[in-house]
Amino acid sequence: MDVVLLSRLQFAAATMFHFLFVPLTLGLGWLVAYMETRYVRTGDGTYLRMTRFWGKLFLINFALGVVTGITLEFQFGTNWSRYSAYVGDIFGSLLAIEATAAFFLESILIGVWIFGWRKLSAKAHATVMWLVAFGSNLSAVWILIANSWMQHPVGFTLRNGRAELTDFFAVVTQEFALLQIIHVLGAAFVLTGFVVMGVSAYHLLRRRHVEFFSRSLRIGLVFGLVATLVVTVEGDRHAVDVAAQQPAKMAAMESLWETTRRAPVYLFTLPDEENERNRVELLPIPGLLSLLAHHDVNAPVQGLKDFPRDERPPVLLTSLAFKGMVALGAYFLALMLYAFFRRRKLLESPLLLRLLVLSIPLPYIAIQLGWLVTEVGRQPWIVYGLVRTGEAASPVAASQVATTLAGFVAVYGLLGLAGFWAALRHVRQGPSGA
Repeated sequence: MDVVLLSRLQFAAATMFHFLFVPLTLGLGWLVAYMETRYVRTGDGTYLRMTRFWGKLFLINFALGVVTGITLEFQFGTNWSRYSAYVGDIFGSLLAIEATAAFFLESILIGVWIFGWRKLSAKAHATVMWLVAFGSNLSAVWILIANSWMQHPVGFTLRNGRAELTDFFAVVTQEFALLQIIHVLGAAFVLTGFVVMGVSAYHLLRRRHVEFFSRSLRIGLVFGLVATLVVTVEGDRHAVDVAAQQPAKMAAMESLWETTRRAPVYLFTLPDEENERNRVELLPIPGLLSLLAHHDVNAPVQGLKDFPRDERPPVLLTSLAFKGMVALGAYFLALMLYAFFRRRKLLESPLLLRLLVLSIPLPYIAIQLGWLVTEVGRQPWIVYGLVRTGEAASPVAASQVATTLAGFVAVYGLLGLAGFWAALRHVRQGPSGA
């Protein structure tokens, strides 16, 4: 394998592993802040126990997210130095703001929250948790703005062989960034809802801490259901934006080879990229792709054949990841609605509780599939339409990258085992061990 592919694999491994911990941190911070606020307002000790139990799970995820995230920024210098030299004026400024304005805020305040239980008033301590949640999400917002610029570069000029920032406001307010922020944060909140519901269902099936976990499940349900509805509605606007800004990605997502009016959506396709066709096309819904992409059932949608072969993303992986993500999203919405109507009869719904437990991994899978669509669907560009991925890698030996890739896999594997063991142990102990 060449250095570009190895560097891509290394960054993908590090990023996808890092994002196993980030989504739960983003959502759980808000829920812990809410639970602690409820304790402050009501004096109900159950909410204090909930704050401590779910807060510890938040801390485990936060610690692993920080450890696994720091190495990512170093890779822009070690593996992607040509990319950094070309767009560092823009990308570097966004990462610097994320570190100074968000990461330091949440890191400092989380220490205050951990050690401030007996040193701060109850109201002040709860306020700190709200600020921690805000800082965590603000950090994600700046990272997503940086990624969105790679997807749709704006507010720059090319000068002296590199991209230089000319309109910071355009970069941070462009529609692509706003949509991606809503989509990713919404997905993180969906995942949080499922984790809280699944853990609660695990204990309710065993009739343990019934009041504690019934409240937790209902809080997670409302939080997750609202997020699921937001992501569903936002997805419609996102499809329109992708069709306008990245038509090759849209075509790859739906395995559409020919430009077509009244373009259908197939519930399943199996692309044959070499022969520019689909081997399998199942259950077409006529006009749905045109409707989603242009809000016009008769509108033409560009096919992959409109683009040179070397400017098409990998169709099979992009298409399967997209359809898998959409299928899981539909499942989440159906299960959330069913759970909402059964929320007052949880102990009488063992099938629902089992489904919630078994569904815990599914939002993690859906989020990873979503990132595959986002990043693989952008190829062959590292900055869409501006810089190809093959031009951005550092001029280093492939053997060096292979060695560090093996190291990443080994170290992250150990970290993952330790982190998931700690989280699982805490979850199984229940609030008595909080």
